Amino acid sequence: MKDYIEKNEKPNYNVLDLSCGTGLYLEKQINYFDEVNIRWNGLDLSDEMLKKAKEKVSNVQFTKAKAENMPYHSNAFDYISNNYAFHHYDNKEQALDEVYRVLKEGGIYKLHNIAIHDMPRWWVYHYIPAAYYEDLKRFWNKDVIFNELTIRGLEVNLKIEYRMENIKVSDYIDYAVNRDISVLTLISDKDYEEGLERMRYDVRTNPDKTIVNDFAEMFCIAKK
Repeated sequence: MKDYIEKNEKPNYNVLDLSCGTGLYLEKQINYFDEVNIRWNGLDLSDEMLKKAKEKVSNVQFTKAKAENMPYHSNAFDYISNNYAFHHYDNKEQALDEVYRVLKEGGIYKLHNIAIHDMPRWWVYHYIPAAYYEDLKRFWNKDVIFNELTIRGLEVNLKIEYRMENIKVSDYIDYAVNRDISVLTLISDKDYEEGLERMRYDVRTNPDKTIVNDFAEMFCIAKK
Protein backbone atom coordinates (compact mmCIF):
# COMPACT_ATOMS: atom_id res chain seq x y z
CA MET A 1 0.00 0.00 0.00
CA LYS A 2 2.92 2.34 0.69
CA ASP A 3 4.07 1.81 -2.90
CA TYR A 4 0.59 2.53 -4.23
CA ILE A 5 0.27 5.76 -2.22
CA GLU A 6 3.70 6.97 -3.33
CA LYS A 7 2.80 6.41 -6.98
CA ASN A 8 -0.76 7.80 -6.73
CA GLU A 9 -0.81 11.03 -4.75
CA LYS A 10 -4.37 11.99 -3.80
CA PRO A 11 -6.03 14.14 -1.13
CA ASN A 12 -7.47 10.98 0.42
CA TYR A 13 -7.70 7.24 -0.05
CA ASN A 14 -10.45 4.68 0.54
CA VAL A 15 -9.09 1.36 1.81
CA LEU A 16 -10.94 -1.90 2.52
CA ASP A 17 -9.72 -4.80 4.64
CA LEU A 18 -11.81 -7.58 3.12
CA SER A 19 -12.60 -10.30 5.66
CA CYS A 20 -10.93 -8.23 8.35
CA GLY A 21 -11.38 -10.76 11.15
CA THR A 22 -10.34 -9.38 14.52
CA GLY A 23 -8.70 -6.30 13.00
CA LEU A 24 -5.04 -7.30 13.29
CA TYR A 25 -4.14 -5.96 9.86
CA LEU A 26 -6.08 -2.73 10.33
CA GLU A 27 -4.52 -2.04 13.70
CA LYS A 28 -0.99 -2.27 12.29
CA GLN A 29 -1.72 -0.39 9.09
CA ILE A 30 -3.52 2.50 10.74
CA ASN A 31 -0.54 3.14 12.99
CA TYR A 32 1.84 2.96 10.04
CA PHE A 33 -0.14 5.38 7.87
CA ASP A 34 -1.21 7.79 10.59
CA GLU A 35 -0.04 10.79 8.53
CA VAL A 36 -2.01 9.82 5.40
CA ASN A 37 -5.66 10.77 4.92
CA ILE A 38 -7.20 7.30 4.65
CA ARG A 39 -10.82 6.25 5.13
CA TRP A 40 -10.47 2.77 6.60
CA ASN A 41 -13.12 0.10 6.09
CA GLY A 42 -13.40 -3.45 7.36
CA LEU A 43 -15.82 -6.12 6.18
CA ASP A 44 -16.46 -9.49 7.78
CA LEU A 45 -19.35 -11.93 8.14
CA SER A 46 -18.70 -12.75 11.80
CA ASP A 47 -20.27 -10.62 14.55
CA GLU A 48 -17.77 -12.02 17.03
CA MET A 49 -14.79 -11.08 14.86
CA LEU A 50 -16.14 -7.60 14.21
CA LYS A 51 -16.70 -7.05 17.92
CA LYS A 52 -13.04 -7.82 18.61
CA ALA A 53 -11.93 -5.61 15.73
CA LYS A 54 -13.93 -2.67 17.08
CA GLU A 55 -12.14 -3.05 20.40
CA LYS A 56 -8.78 -2.63 18.64
CA VAL A 57 -9.49 0.35 16.39
CA SER A 58 -12.02 3.17 16.52
CA ASN A 59 -11.61 5.10 13.27
CA VAL A 60 -12.80 2.31 10.96
CA GLN A 61 -16.17 1.84 9.27
CA PHE A 62 -17.02 -1.81 9.87
CA THR A 63 -19.61 -3.71 7.85
CA LYS A 64 -21.09 -7.15 8.34
CA ALA A 65 -21.50 -8.82 4.93
CA LYS A 66 -20.26 -11.57 2.65
CA ALA A 67 -17.42 -10.98 0.22
CA GLU A 68 -19.72 -12.29 -2.50
CA ASN A 69 -22.23 -9.49 -1.92
CA MET A 70 -20.52 -6.35 -0.67
CA PRO A 71 -22.83 -3.42 0.19
CA TYR A 72 -20.58 -0.79 -1.41
CA HIS A 73 -21.10 1.27 -4.51
CA SER A 74 -19.00 0.49 -7.58
CA ASN A 75 -15.51 2.01 -7.87
CA ALA A 76 -15.40 2.67 -4.13
CA PHE A 77 -11.89 1.65 -3.08
CA ASP A 78 -8.35 2.57 -3.99
CA TYR A 79 -6.91 -0.46 -2.24
CA ILE A 80 -8.39 -3.77 -1.07
CA SER A 81 -6.41 -6.07 1.20
CA ASN A 82 -7.54 -9.70 1.54
CA ASN A 83 -5.48 -11.76 3.98
CA TYR A 84 -5.80 -15.47 4.80
CA ALA A 85 -9.50 -15.56 3.93
CA PHE A 86 -10.05 -16.29 0.25
CA HIS A 87 -10.28 -20.06 0.76
CA HIS A 88 -13.29 -19.58 3.04
CA TYR A 89 -15.51 -18.07 0.33
CA ASP A 90 -18.29 -20.33 -0.91
CA ASN A 91 -18.41 -18.68 -4.33
CA LYS A 92 -14.93 -17.46 -5.17
CA GLU A 93 -15.83 -16.37 -8.70
CA GLN A 94 -18.58 -14.11 -7.36
CA ALA A 95 -16.25 -12.74 -4.69
CA LEU A 96 -13.76 -11.73 -7.39
CA ASP A 97 -16.56 -10.16 -9.44
CA GLU A 98 -17.40 -8.06 -6.41
CA VAL A 99 -13.76 -7.13 -5.82
CA TYR A 100 -13.52 -5.93 -9.41
CA ARG A 101 -16.77 -3.98 -9.10
CA VAL A 102 -15.88 -2.06 -5.94
CA LEU A 103 -12.26 -1.40 -6.94
CA LYS A 104 -11.46 1.93 -8.58
CA GLU A 105 -9.74 2.10 -11.96
CA GLY A 106 -6.03 1.90 -11.22
CA GLY A 107 -6.77 0.48 -7.77
CA ILE A 108 -5.01 -2.49 -6.18
CA TYR A 109 -6.36 -5.79 -4.88
CA LYS A 110 -3.80 -7.55 -2.67
CA LEU A 111 -4.47 -11.23 -2.00
CA HIS A 112 -2.31 -12.98 0.61
CA ASN A 113 -2.74 -16.60 1.65
CA ILE A 114 -0.92 -19.83 2.29
CA ALA A 115 -0.21 -21.83 -0.87
CA ILE A 116 -1.20 -25.35 0.14
CA HIS A 117 -0.37 -26.91 -3.24
CA ASP A 118 3.27 -25.89 -2.73
CA MET A 119 3.57 -27.21 0.81
CA PRO A 120 2.49 -30.89 0.87
CA ARG A 121 4.93 -31.63 3.72
CA TRP A 122 3.46 -29.08 6.11
CA TRP A 123 3.47 -30.57 9.60
CA VAL A 124 -0.34 -30.51 9.75
CA TYR A 125 -0.59 -32.61 6.59
CA HIS A 126 2.24 -34.88 7.76
CA TYR A 127 0.34 -35.96 10.84
CA ILE A 128 -3.24 -35.46 9.63
CA PRO A 129 -3.44 -36.27 5.90
CA ALA A 130 -7.21 -35.73 5.91
CA ALA A 131 -6.51 -32.03 6.47
CA TYR A 132 -4.68 -31.82 3.14
CA TYR A 133 -7.57 -33.36 1.22
CA GLU A 134 -9.99 -31.02 2.98
CA ASP A 135 -7.87 -28.02 2.01
CA LEU A 136 -7.75 -29.16 -1.61
CA LYS A 137 -11.52 -28.58 -1.70
CA ARG A 138 -11.16 -25.00 -0.42
CA PHE A 139 -7.99 -23.59 -1.93
CA TRP A 140 -7.46 -22.57 -5.54
CA ASN A 141 -3.96 -23.17 -6.84
CA LYS A 142 -1.87 -20.28 -8.11
CA ASP A 143 -2.67 -20.95 -11.77
CA VAL A 144 -6.42 -20.72 -11.18
CA ILE A 145 -6.07 -17.55 -9.12
CA PHE A 146 -3.83 -15.94 -11.74
CA ASN A 147 -6.21 -16.87 -14.58
CA GLU A 148 -9.40 -15.83 -12.77
CA LEU A 149 -7.96 -12.41 -11.98
CA THR A 150 -6.55 -12.00 -15.47
CA ILE A 151 -9.78 -12.82 -17.30
CA ARG A 152 -11.48 -10.09 -15.29
CA GLY A 153 -9.08 -7.59 -16.81
CA LEU A 154 -6.73 -7.19 -13.86
CA GLU A 155 -2.98 -6.87 -14.27
CA VAL A 156 -1.59 -9.63 -12.04
CA ASN A 157 1.75 -10.11 -10.32
CA LEU A 158 1.84 -13.31 -8.25
CA LYS A 159 4.72 -14.82 -6.32
CA ILE A 160 5.17 -17.73 -3.94
CA GLU A 161 7.57 -17.52 -1.01
CA TYR A 162 8.64 -20.99 0.07
CA ARG A 163 10.78 -22.37 2.85
CA MET A 164 11.83 -25.84 4.00
CA GLU A 165 13.21 -26.55 7.44
CA ASN A 166 13.50 -29.15 10.15
CA ILE A 167 11.11 -28.45 12.99
CA LYS A 168 10.85 -29.90 16.47
CA VAL A 169 7.49 -31.64 16.78
CA SER A 170 7.06 -30.70 20.44
CA ASP A 171 7.10 -27.01 19.46
CA TYR A 172 3.95 -27.47 17.37
CA ILE A 173 1.84 -29.93 19.31
CA ASP A 174 -0.02 -27.19 21.22
CA TYR A 175 -1.36 -25.81 17.92
CA ALA A 176 -2.87 -29.22 17.21
CA VAL A 177 -4.17 -29.71 20.76
CA ASN A 178 -5.95 -26.34 20.71
CA ARG A 179 -7.29 -27.06 17.20
CA ASP A 180 -6.36 -23.47 16.35
CA ILE A 181 -5.89 -24.09 12.62
CA SER A 182 -9.18 -23.77 10.76
CA VAL A 183 -8.92 -26.96 8.73
CA LEU A 184 -8.66 -28.99 11.93
CA THR A 185 -12.21 -27.96 12.77
CA LEU A 186 -13.48 -29.26 9.42
CA ILE A 187 -12.12 -32.80 9.43
CA SER A 188 -13.72 -35.66 11.37
CA ASP A 189 -12.97 -36.04 15.06
CA LYS A 190 -11.60 -39.53 14.29
CA ASP A 191 -9.03 -38.21 11.78
CA TYR A 192 -8.11 -35.38 14.12
CA GLU A 193 -7.65 -37.58 17.18
CA GLU A 194 -5.61 -40.15 15.26
CA GLY A 195 -3.28 -37.44 13.96
CA LEU A 196 -2.93 -35.85 17.36
CA GLU A 197 -2.10 -39.22 18.88
CA ARG A 198 0.63 -39.74 16.26
CA MET A 199 2.17 -36.44 17.31
CA ARG A 200 1.92 -37.30 20.99
CA TYR A 201 3.48 -40.72 20.39
CA ASP A 202 6.43 -39.20 18.54
CA VAL A 203 7.01 -36.67 21.32
CA ARG A 204 6.72 -39.31 24.02
CA THR A 205 9.18 -41.67 22.37
CA ASN A 206 11.59 -38.91 21.35
CA PRO A 207 11.07 -35.44 22.88
CA ASP A 208 13.61 -34.00 20.44
CA LYS A 209 12.12 -35.55 17.33
CA THR A 210 12.22 -33.38 14.22
CA ILE A 211 10.48 -33.64 10.85
CA VAL A 212 10.97 -31.87 7.55
CA ASN A 213 8.38 -29.12 7.25
CA ASP A 214 7.64 -26.96 4.24
CA PHE A 215 5.57 -23.81 4.11
CA ALA A 216 4.55 -21.52 1.27
CA GLU A 217 2.80 -18.17 1.09
CA MET A 218 1.23 -16.55 -1.94
CA PHE A 219 1.44 -12.81 -2.48
CA CYS A 220 -0.70 -11.54 -5.32
CA ILE A 221 -1.02 -7.94 -6.47
CA ALA A 222 -3.78 -7.29 -9.02
CA LYS A 223 -4.25 -3.85 -10.57
CA LYS A 224 -7.49 -2.76 -12.20
